[in-house]
Amino acid sequence: MTFNANDPSGAGGLTGDTAAIASVGAHALAIVTGTYVRDTTEIVDFFAFDDDTVADQARTVFQDMPVQAIKVGFAGSPENLAVIAELTADYADVPVIAYMPSLSWWSDDLIDQYLDAFMELLLPQTSVLVGNHSTLRRWLLPDWENDRLPTPREIAMAASDKGVPYTLVTGVPVNKQHFDNVLCSPQAVLGSGQFERFEVSFAGAGDTLSAALAALVACDNDLGDATKEALSYLDGCLLAGYRPGMGQLIPDRMFWAQPDDEDEDEEASSNEPGGAASDVDAFQIPPHDTSH
Repeated sequence: MTFNANDPSGAGGLTGDTAAIASVGAHALAIVTGTYVRDTTEIVDFFAFDDDTVADQARTVFQDMPVQAIKVGFAGSPENLAVIAELTADYADVPVIAYMPSLSWWSDDLIDQYLDAFMELLLPQTSVLVGNHSTLRRWLLPDWENDRLPTPREIAMAASDKGVPYTLVTGVPVNKQHFDNVLCSPQAVLGSGQFERFEVSFAGAGDTLSAALAALVACDNDLGDATKEALSYLDGCLLAGYRPGMGQLIPDRMFWAQPDDEDEDEEASSNEPGGAASDVDAFQIPPHDTSH
């Protein structure tokens, strides 16, 4: 089950979650918390659903199907966070993967209210907290004064003070060419995956990673294996990323389904005159010219 906002651009939100969850082999139960007004360049606005609407969606599904994991994306309001926290407490045996996105597009007062509610209500229910290094350090270690950046384990220790047993810190700076993604407990680094930096920016990478991780946990993988597979999956999504609009690239969550070069050559030969697909290709849908 994923709690997230509708994203009409398809960059992230529920659109990204459902594609990623299906891609790694699970069934997505999509609970809408509100909707962004956005394109691939920026988030313009957000409209939250009321908490009763969110609760009714989730409880109806819970009564029908056995939920194996819960992913929490952008809930949209402190009231919705309270509802999600109540649900996760009612189903305490279901692991919760919570993703904290960057909220820099939002007003400062709304950010503060949301982060405070998330810390108080949802972090104690969270099994794995996922977030970018810069986002998590500003939120969990606001008084950090050391000249060096905090390590992923230090961020995990701060999350543990709020009840979180595991933290997956992404985008950890390594050098100009690489960054690291590190799974930690307060006691130790449990695993990591280092990747090359892309020279372009993506929208929806964090939602993709956290949704894939939740789905892999739901499919009965242990956390270490699920993290490794989710990071590898995200890397494939980003390598095949594409730009559907005029803004950022978005991950290709179905990259594995794309034909390889041999398949493309075979398709091209079948489309030659006399080929098996020539009659089908000759049929074209006429333009929409209805007038009123």
